[in-house]
Amino acid sequence: MRTRRLIVSAAVIAAGAGLVPGTAQADEPGKAEAHGVSAPDAALGKAAASNFDTFTSAAERTVRPAGKGKAQGAAATEPTVGLTAKGTSARGISLGLAVGIDPDAQISAYIEWGDGSTDVFDTYGPTDRTVAHSYAEIGAYTIKVTLKDATGDRGTNTLAVVTPGSDFTPYAPTRLLDTRNGTGGPKAKVPAYGTTRVQISGNGNIPTGVTAVVLNVTATNTTSGGHVTVWPAGSERPITSNVNFTKGQTVPNLVIVPVDRNGFVNLYNGGWESVDLIADVTGYFTRTSSSGYTALNPTRFVDTRNGTGTAQGQVRGQSTFNVRFTGRDGIPFGTTAVALNVTVTNPREDGHLTVFPGGSTAPSTSNVNFRAGQTVANSVIVPVGPDGTVNFRNGAWSGTDVIVDVVGYYHPASWGAYLPFVPERLLDTRDSSDWAWGPLEGQGYIYMPLSTQYPSNTAYVLNTTVTNTRGEGYLTVSPDPNSLSAYKGDWATWPTPPNSSNLNWKRNDTVPNLVQAGMGSNGIVDFWNRGWDDIDLVVDIFGVYQTN
Repeated sequence: MRTRRLIVSAAVIAAGAGLVPGTAQADEPGKAEAHGVSAPDAALGKAAASNFDTFTSAAERTVRPAGKGKAQGAAATEPTVGLTAKGTSARGISLGLAVGIDPDAQISAYIEWGDGSTDVFDTYGPTDRTVAHSYAEIGAYTIKVTLKDATGDRGTNTLAVVTPGSDFTPYAPTRLLDTRNGTGGPKAKVPAYGTTRVQISGNGNIPTGVTAVVLNVTATNTTSGGHVTVWPAGSERPITSNVNFTKGQTVPNLVIVPVDRNGFVNLYNGGWESVDLIADVTGYFTRTSSSGYTALNPTRFVDTRNGTGTAQGQVRGQSTFNVRFTGRDGIPFGTTAVALNVTVTNPREDGHLTVFPGGSTAPSTSNVNFRAGQTVANSVIVPVGPDGTVNFRNGAWSGTDVIVDVVGYYHPASWGAYLPFVPERLLDTRDSSDWAWGPLEGQGYIYMPLSTQYPSNTAYVLNTTVTNTRGEGYLTVSPDPNSLSAYKGDWATWPTPPNSSNLNWKRNDTVPNLVQAGMGSNGIVDFWNRGWDDIDLVVDIFGVYQTN
């Protein structure tokens, strides 16, 4: 059988850099031929710009030591130093120093970074110098610069900075919005093309200063088709989507979205008629050291169909099973939360699945909503109980099978700090102006080099949407074992997709799901159509985890 491989050869190289147009290819396994088609173009520099704040302390704020007189032979004017700092990565700061002294004077600048480390440089006459620094922990620091000459201290300036990256804090699953009963807003459906907003910072035990939030957003009581877009309040609504629905559906999807400075996010109903919206929180990100992220190759932990990770056989209605995650398969003890893809299949009736920490009572939230006979998946980020376990509760009255794939974990010792982006579209195979190859063929894949030049990018937060489906199938997103040079040199081997899935569909479905895509060793991510028929694929980006 002839199988076509479609390739996005583009480099989403780092926060602050954009997608570089490359080539697309269509070929049979083992035979590649470049066709010179440009890949999608996304301004990731603009998307990430909001994370890279600029901090300044003018030269006039240079403080001269108390009681210090002008020494013999000292400069005719008092030395000054102006400071300007800007974030460059999750933990990186670039510090600009403008040293003001007489042209024939010599002085040394001593930099104390606020974390116990120092730098020093000598200068002859006025100078501008930029010095880079990377902090071991994210957070707030005070940089102190002292000017010294042969007579001792000549002046000091200080600058308070905050690293751009954010760490994750798990939060017990809690409902923040339910338009059906007035939780978190008016008791009324969100009108067609209308917007409602949700308070994040300061809501319950969520602190101020939240940079991004993890929400499970559900559209229900739908009377027409449409989509939901979630984005930070106070900014322009992007063209991306988070939840897609049709008439009569109840559809959830996990969202990791930036929070505006006032602590709110917006939810937009892109449907033709009004809809009820629900938002449940399971964690948030702040610029305070907490838990970082470690990506894993997708690994199947639970499959009730064959007894993987739990008892074999369907989960009975209104019952709960418990799974240990820490201390096995690369997940260390002390893990605070796990990133999962949870799939319900073969349900005997309509219902919902709730995922919550072990050792706690089931909350009133839900993670996966399903109909009888449906196979449906959703990403889940869930706190781990004190005993290292997570509970899965079938809220239906009849049995269902449950599949759980692990894609990563959060731990205080993990280095992956999060940089949220303003949502941006990376790929839409329906858009011939950016993608000339049309639908993704059955059993084919698209590879996307996301961080080949910056190995410090360990994972990207993406939303994948499959639409215009010609038959049944499922999507798998996983790291590519080939290098970019292997693709460019036409000697890449055909990858083997993992035994996991990210979303499932039937003919004519439109299905979204959030994906935390690990970079693997080569920084390339594959998007596999595991069905036998063509699909259209849409990929939106929401942020990146960085280790430096």
